[in-house]
Amino acid sequence: MTPSTAKRPEMSIEDFEELSRRAPRNVRLEFLGGRLLVKHGPIHVEDFEELARRAPETVTLELLNGNLRVKPVPDGDHGEIYMWLMRECMHSRPDLGLYPEQGLVIDTYRSGRARTDGALAPIGHFAGQSEWATPEGVLMAVEVTSHDADTDRRDRHEKRDGYATAGIPVYLLIDRDNDTLTVHSEPENGAYRQHPTYPYGTTVVLPDPVGITLQTEKLKDYAR
Repeated sequence: MTPSTAKRPEMSIEDFEELSRRAPRNVRLEFLGGRLLVKHGPIHVEDFEELARRAPETVTLELLNGNLRVKPVPDGDHGEIYMWLMRECMHSRPDLGLYPEQGLVIDTYRSGRARTDGALAPIGHFAGQSEWATPEGVLMAVEVTSHDADTDRRDRHEKRDGYATAGIPVYLLIDRDNDTLTVHSEPENGAYRQHPTYPYGTTVVLPDPVGITLQTEKLKDYAR
């Protein structure tokens, strides 16, 4: 494994120490094996939102399945892939916006909080909503994997299931570990019924209500 693809810990010890100092008094944090944990068990949604507000700029937090997660800082290729997808979406559907780093309420009983890489929705959809918006009206959630130790659990499982439970029609996963795109669609009973996977370079159809066809040859420029 090359240095550029080596799995990184969730956060640095310096970021953990700063986050721990800023945490609400009733939230006690630990940092074990490169992973952020809540010492007293699952964190309540209200405590999570307060912790997320207090977090330093270098730390982005999510709450998935009742567990605290750290969203990795994107690298250059991650950003280029997102910009490519945004251009594709705007060209095909100028009535829609691919909103970066949009916070969404997800999971059963609305106990989850996910910070998407991108949320595709009609222009103006998030106006007047809070930092953690409702998923209703979002047509597609997008995640681009990062080369960190938690990407398999977070992007391929927890977020997939959370977006399905929330009823988001399409979840697009751009997986940089194997240079593929997986298009999840038809959410039903907390799972996506369809989930075909395509290698970089193929034509990928994002089903309705998205209705966008992606020509993915450009993604080969960011394969490592």
